[in-house]
Amino acid sequence: MKLRYSPTSPYVRKVSATAIEKRLDDRIERIPTNVWDAATDIGNDNPLGKVPTLITDDAGVLYDSPVICEYLDSLAPTPRLFPLAGPLRWQALKQQALADGLLDAGVACFLEARRPESERSAGWIARQSATARRALDAMEADVSSFTPEVTIGQIATACALGWLLYRQPFEDWRPARQRLNGWYEQFLARPSMQATLPHEP
Repeated sequence: MKLRYSPTSPYVRKVSATAIEKRLDDRIERIPTNVWDAATDIGNDNPLGKVPTLITDDAGVLYDSPVICEYLDSLAPTPRLFPLAGPLRWQALKQQALADGLLDAGVACFLEARRPESERSAGWIARQSATARRALDAMEADVSSFTPEVTIGQIATACALGWLLYRQPFEDWRPARQRLNGWYEQFLARPSMQATLPHEP
């Protein structure tokens, strides 16, 4: 398998952490990809022009981190990161969706702030920041429901929280959310999290 990636992408981090948790990391060749480079050829593999993109041996080219993570989870029976059925499955998928939505809002704020000041939309930043705060508050309320078994929801949540601390698109989320921060600090100690810390290429 080949993974087109960026070391700063939280969506890539979710895939990489999943691969480590599934003990598949040594089966993946990594191809550094700068999607913002005008000369990039990422569009040849992924028409959306995004990372992560996984070129598989049997399923063609996969894109979007939830799809890639579920594919990796299917390659080995344990540990099961996507519960197969019932309430635990829907809980894990909901947590992943919330984390990805938080990231979408955070990335929108981050990219808007990088535009020339005359082109920035304060209203857009305010809207996305409000969405992110609601998502963080929902995580704070939900953190007690995290199971002892690691799921894709927990991996996605940790990757989203870590990216917010790395890029700081708005105020620090930790002071007002002590339970969430306590969980995050414990989860961050996992080898899959330590091995995938975001960094500049």
